[in-house]
Amino acid sequence: MSETLATGPAAPGRSTGIARIVGASLIGTTIEWYDFFLYSSAAALVFNTLFFPTADPLVGTLIAFITYAIGFATRPLGGVVFGHFGDKIGRKKLLVISLLMMGGSTFAMGLLPTYETLGVGAPILLTLLRLIQGFALGGEWGGAVLIVSEHGGDERRGFWASWPQAGAPGGNLLATGVLALLAAVQSEEAFISWGWRIPFLFSGVLVLLGLWIRVSVSESPVFLAAQAEARAGAARGIKEKAPVIEVFRHSWKEVLTAIGTRFGENISYYVLTAFLLVYVTTHLELPKSTALNAVLIASAVHFVTIPLWGALSDRIGRRPVTLIGSVGMALWAFAFFALLDSKSFAVITLAVTVGLLLHGAMYGPQAAFISELFDTKVRYSGASMGSQLASVVAGALAPIIAVELLAEYDSATPVALYLCLAAVVTTITIALAGETRGRDLTVAMAAGSADQARRPEPSPVGTDAG
Repeated sequence: MSETLATGPAAPGRSTGIARIVGASLIGTTIEWYDFFLYSSAAALVFNTLFFPTADPLVGTLIAFITYAIGFATRPLGGVVFGHFGDKIGRKKLLVISLLMMGGSTFAMGLLPTYETLGVGAPILLTLLRLIQGFALGGEWGGAVLIVSEHGGDERRGFWASWPQAGAPGGNLLATGVLALLAAVQSEEAFISWGWRIPFLFSGVLVLLGLWIRVSVSESPVFLAAQAEARAGAARGIKEKAPVIEVFRHSWKEVLTAIGTRFGENISYYVLTAFLLVYVTTHLELPKSTALNAVLIASAVHFVTIPLWGALSDRIGRRPVTLIGSVGMALWAFAFFALLDSKSFAVITLAVTVGLLLHGAMYGPQAAFISELFDTKVRYSGASMGSQLASVVAGALAPIIAVELLAEYDSATPVALYLCLAAVVTTITIALAGETRGRDLTVAMAAGSADQARRPEPSPVGTDAG
């Protein structure tokens, strides 16, 4: 990897090598997604009894997933707030703040008393911390992918920007791995009693590591150039409106495109990972370790292949790669549950792995694609709003809807149909969207068209890093 990609007027700001920028974003997003997925795994495995005890295990799980969904409710607000200040004062500062908020709330969860000790106060405190988690994550994604997208060159943006995306399976891999390890070395009683707290407290150590790395990177050169232009305009008496207002006035179509792009990807991920734990342990009555280890193996493959999908999008375009994933997911949805019903660990692992491979085809190019939809002055706000609104209408409800469908019909077929329809929404969105590969992020778009800001088609092989 090259240490510096100095092209154009933004070169002076590129004091941090692209490898370090990618590393800082990857590690930071891995930590934050570790915190976020740790909650979803705990909701399926322990929170249903420790914080929401009921006579029916599925009801307790459903209530636990509702608090899980509440965390999504604050993500759009976090996207708006972090996006506004990220477009005004910079990407780096907001990334540090989001990491502190996310890690602090997760660490505090590990110290919470349970329902047996505190009564109704326990789930209330858990829910409040979940709201903080969601708010922080709402600002994390946009900043992490943008600081990489705006540092890297146009020709390999799909590859570079896909690495922060790999932080999602990386975090899930870490969270599931820690839980699987504890489940292997502890008795069920010890894990329920105190062992579940260890992964949450471990978050404190990870946050310190993430902060040490993130404070060492430089600000986005594209943002610095836009900020200098804004200051020059202000000196001439030109007043700029708040980024969120500009997004709604001029980029609402791009926001809708971002929502549709993420719709099938978001739903499929939470069905393949969070709901899977419920289906395997409650419906199929298999050990927790079966589901955890299957997700662990599949997440490792997912982590490795996301950058490969991003690199492929640099060669053939964002749209074709995303369509591979969305069309494939629509078809795989039905095979997925049929394979789970085999109750074979090897077959279950295969089902999850193929599912996450198809998810990666949607997820890998997504960071570059959504970044390329918006101008620099509103990019953090636009990308965050589109991404986080999708998380509310898609990801937040996915485990709840899936559990409700399973409880109502005692069959996975309705869940498979739900997953298929979600993938169809993304397929239609991408089929109608324009290709963004090769867009020059330093050039403002005309009439909302990314084609107005594209450089000549990149060669099949990137030349900005090796």
